[in-house]
Amino acid sequence: MIDVVVLFFLFGLLAGAARSELKLPAALYETLSVFLLLAIGLKGGEGLAKQAVLPLLPQLGSVILLGVAQTLIAYSLLRAVGRFDRANAASTAAHYGSVSVATFAVALNWLATRAIPFESQAAVFLAVMEIPAILVGIVLARGINRHTNWRRLAHETFLGKGVTLLLGSMAIGWLAGPDGLAPIKGVFYELFKGALALFLLEMGLIVSRHFGTLRQHGLFLVGFGIAMPLLSALLGLTTGIALGLSPGGVTLLVVLAASASYIAVPAAMRLAVPEANPALSLAASLGITFPFNLLVGIPLYHRLAVHFAGDSA
Repeated sequence: MIDVVVLFFLFGLLAGAARSELKLPAALYETLSVFLLLAIGLKGGEGLAKQAVLPLLPQLGSVILLGVAQTLIAYSLLRAVGRFDRANAASTAAHYGSVSVATFAVALNWLATRAIPFESQAAVFLAVMEIPAILVGIVLARGINRHTNWRRLAHETFLGKGVTLLLGSMAIGWLAGPDGLAPIKGVFYELFKGALALFLLEMGLIVSRHFGTLRQHGLFLVGFGIAMPLLSALLGLTTGIALGLSPGGVTLLVVLAASASYIAVPAAMRLAVPEANPALSLAASLGITFPFNLLVGIPLYHRLAVHFAGDSA
């Protein structure tokens, strides 16, 4: 049975493909994005309040290396097989080395609906994996030279809206702890699934707008948009098992590895690599990879996690 939030995504996709007049207010989409980031961060911070942070440092280092490796692999494939120019290959690779908050939110809901436990530091993985791919992508596109505006780049990367909301809400959840968060759980926890459903409705409408770009650039983007997340999923699976995560935790790390950014990275790439064509990277990451992960990837990744990391029961 398909999860109800995924049905909202399919509804938006079909409505957009049929050129329906359905459209959510831009302010609502922005509000839902902020809400989901805050809710995920608070949950992660609450979990961190229950455990020591220092032992997590090796895990954080491992997931950072995972994001860097994915970016380099994607860049090599785009250059060698797709014959992308340097700027577009670097920009698109950064999308696939980073992560999708929406895909992660759906995976959280998928696990919660089935009462499958997972490690609380998964939300921290989400925050730290967003940044390295951006830096690597810019270096691949530009190289390091005396004209690099590191101050502006660092501000855009580390103080972007998504990273700020995640880190800030995680800090609040960590400092407040379970008891301190109790008065607001009715808003940020119990309304999470409804907000996610509305967000995915709008995502379906957005994805439908990128079908034209996919038709223009042939089968390569379609193939890459499916093959790259599968390859990244294997890297995430290997990393999760090596870190000793539970099947639920491995599933979330695999989902993060297999996802592709379409919010933070496009904003950073517009600033740092303006000559790259955002339609190419968004058509692949949002038009192919995002629906693939929602409809096929998440259940597949969990089956792999259970098979290789042990029975989740």
